[in-house]
Amino acid sequence: MSYLLKLQQALKRQKILHDYPFNYTLPDLFDSLDLKCSSKYRLPSGEIRVDPYEFFDELINSLRKGNSEPVCQPYYMDHPITRPAAHGNWIRQSSVYSCMIRTSSSWDHDRSGNLESENLYGLKETGTFVKTLALIPLLKKMGIDTLYLLPISQYSTKNKKGDLGSPYGVSNFFKLDPSLKDPMTGSELSVEDEFKALVEACHCQDIKVIIDIIPRTNSVNSDLIAEHPDWFYWIDVNQLSTYVPPYVPGVEPGSTADPKYLELMYASEEVLKHIRKFQPNPQSLDSKKWKTVVSQWKKGKGEILDLVQEAFGMTVAPAFSDCINDPQPAWNDITFFRMYLDHPTASVPFLPKDENFNPYILYDVAKSSLNPGSLINQPLWDLLSQIIPYYQTEFGIDGARIDMGHALPLELVKQIIEAARKIDPHFCFIAEELDSQNASVSLEKGYNMIIGGGFTMETRPKEDKLNAFAYGASALPCPVFAVGETHDTPRLSAREGGQRLSRMLTLLNLFIPNCVPFLNSGQEVYELQPMNTGLDCRPNEQDQLPESDPYYRKLALFDRYAFHYLHPQRWELPTLLEEASKIRYRYRSAITRKQDQFPLMFEGPWIPALGFGYALKRSMILVIANHDLDHRHRHWIRTDNLPENFQKVLSSATVIFTSESRNIEIDLSLEIGDRALCAEFLPGEVKIIEISC
Repeated sequence: MSYLLKLQQALKRQKILHDYPFNYTLPDLFDSLDLKCSSKYRLPSGEIRVDPYEFFDELINSLRKGNSEPVCQPYYMDHPITRPAAHGNWIRQSSVYSCMIRTSSSWDHDRSGNLESENLYGLKETGTFVKTLALIPLLKKMGIDTLYLLPISQYSTKNKKGDLGSPYGVSNFFKLDPSLKDPMTGSELSVEDEFKALVEACHCQDIKVIIDIIPRTNSVNSDLIAEHPDWFYWIDVNQLSTYVPPYVPGVEPGSTADPKYLELMYASEEVLKHIRKFQPNPQSLDSKKWKTVVSQWKKGKGEILDLVQEAFGMTVAPAFSDCINDPQPAWNDITFFRMYLDHPTASVPFLPKDENFNPYILYDVAKSSLNPGSLINQPLWDLLSQIIPYYQTEFGIDGARIDMGHALPLELVKQIIEAARKIDPHFCFIAEELDSQNASVSLEKGYNMIIGGGFTMETRPKEDKLNAFAYGASALPCPVFAVGETHDTPRLSAREGGQRLSRMLTLLNLFIPNCVPFLNSGQEVYELQPMNTGLDCRPNEQDQLPESDPYYRKLALFDRYAFHYLHPQRWELPTLLEEASKIRYRYRSAITRKQDQFPLMFEGPWIPALGFGYALKRSMILVIANHDLDHRHRHWIRTDNLPENFQKVLSSATVIFTSESRNIEIDLSLEIGDRALCAEFLPGEVKIIEISC
């Protein structure tokens, strides 16, 4: 039996047990199919009032496509794949949506003013796997075919940030976050069953599923501490209050932990004081006492780290940035894994000869890709390389992003990739590599694409960085994300240019050569508040919402948060994306084939515009953006580099799409010149012109 069918049957039975009037609401974006529910009532707020059991029952009917067989296997095990898309390269033609389950399907269903773990109906208001099903039709409408999930594993709330803690503080790789279980199914389905149903629904709708894995770090309260204390770094509890990343004189803040800095690093008194804080692991100090601690933990008498602190006066050392002199404080909720059983080989000559140092965390240790040891912690590596195979065999995922993979030992990355590809040769890997100069290195490691730095370049059109990114991407050896925002960056709508910038980039990103369009959850409704203040953020980034907003100063990565799905223009981007994505789909072969791509030129390099042409046999499109967000422009688009057969039929050119279709002042007329076309553009407007032979 399929897990979607199993979920549907559970909902039907639970509905009988909950047969009473509901005042349960959902944003209308969650009902993009306009389901025929007898209980549905549209509210002036932009919400719908439904019986949730009936609503999700009807939703599953529309998602299943009559399927009754289990589909807990990767998408391409059931679907034919062409050679250019093999070995994970299907991502080149994809459109990706980044989703944080806990937040993306959150809603104040009973309108109490709070996001409750259990509302007046006994139902959950933070996101769940089941409620995420309601997003799938919206994703399809927007042309999304790949769902990228932020971490879904069990995480610890020890030393948590915010209301709920970070899902990146994983405490058990092989368990799902229990808070993602939906009470609508009662005890009939497990959280694992519900995730299987979500993956199955995605596959039924031709959407692939990618997850985030975090193999470099673990929670300071990791379950692995009980069995493998030697995989972690230890300090005395009384040292924790003074535990900070040590300062290295003579090195610029944020410098990579390159071996060339080792001599300066170990000459620093702060560094030596720091590494002297570390102690042997507690099991090695008293194995009998350690057995007692573990026994208490297994009996549920406390969290493992609390029990260790009480018995030994020791704690796991927090992680910190692997960049030297980074101003960030230590990350008190996570710690590094001990990848090697010895010190970095290149660092040993700089350690004081008259001291024996315990395993320690330092910039070189954290950046083990550049500073490996000689004794591999093979049992740990073997465990880390089995995380993805577990999610492949249990849930049928299709790809993964390796968090901070560029800092991991190269041989470990290869081991992780090889283990996954033995199960599914078409499994896709995304490198968390922001520097496009390292694209070829990532490709050699086995990755299919890199994240790239689009979110810092695209968002600065006045500095010509948007043009540099868009025109330069085609020269890279592997694809990058066409991305204006991520869960770690400012929101596009909160940057200079606001909604106009967001609309322009969201649509333009569908048509940049050698790029994979990336939509961050909430971006489609012009969300202002960042999910995290991690990359490229301003000092006031956490203050994008008014004080009257219930989510003022909240960050979705750590707090209870629901996106502003009732935004007055909430349907604008989904509708524009629906139209533009259909054009992208028709021209997808040309968009991913270099010989069919034609960068467009204008009257001069000072013109605030950019664009690309994509040619099929009998038609081609020109995608042009006016990236002046404040002024109209009349742009002359040079066509002298287009195929000769299309230059001869410029008179057939027609505007088939504009990002400003809601604006009644729009001018769709074209002027035909000598090897050129001319069109009027509103500020930030994206136009698509089609030429037919």
